[in-house]
Amino acid sequence: MSETRSGRRTGNLFFAFAPWIIFVVVASPSTWEYAALAGLVAAVVLNLPDMRRGSFKILEVTGIVFFALLSVLALFLDRQDLDWVERYAQVLSSAVIAVVALGSLAFVPFTEQYARESTPREVWGTPVFRHVNRVLTLLWGAVFAATALLGLLALHTSSGRDWFNWIIPVVLLVLAVRFTERYPDRVRERSRDAHASP
Repeated sequence: MSETRSGRRTGNLFFAFAPWIIFVVVASPSTWEYAALAGLVAAVVLNLPDMRRGSFKILEVTGIVFFALLSVLALFLDRQDLDWVERYAQVLSSAVIAVVALGSLAFVPFTEQYARESTPREVWGTPVFRHVNRVLTLLWGAVFAATALLGLLALHTSSGRDWFNWIIPVVLLVLAVRFTERYPDRVRERSRDAHASP
């Protein structure tokens, strides 16, 4: 059961990040407009089932607004006015996710919105559930903040750009996915063991 829940948890998060991943992979100084359009289409298509149910998640809504805004800018502004977007598009996308993730800690941690889909309702208010999602949200916020900083560093250095743009961010994302898969089950096991101890 825990493996199924872990799979659904990371699967749901992957779909949430998919439009952003598409944007980062496609975006470059000459293709960011197409990347923004691809991100917008992916965000709308992937979130249609939730929107039809009236379920709106902060990361998904942010993605639709962010990519729609970039697409509108691409249509109406001159290329000279968009130099900063061309240069900082990938950094900006990572920074937006980091701000949304870390900002959600003040209200409902964004991972909690996905965790609820694979967790019984009676668990939602428990200290363990809340703690796990605060930690996971903090982790993802930190990963994307680091990715934004690495991207910024890549723009201002003449060597190691592949490391800063791709290798280190991919390693961080893989580690975050692994941690997201395993951490909730470990915390639940520790909690059960603590309650079972005399």
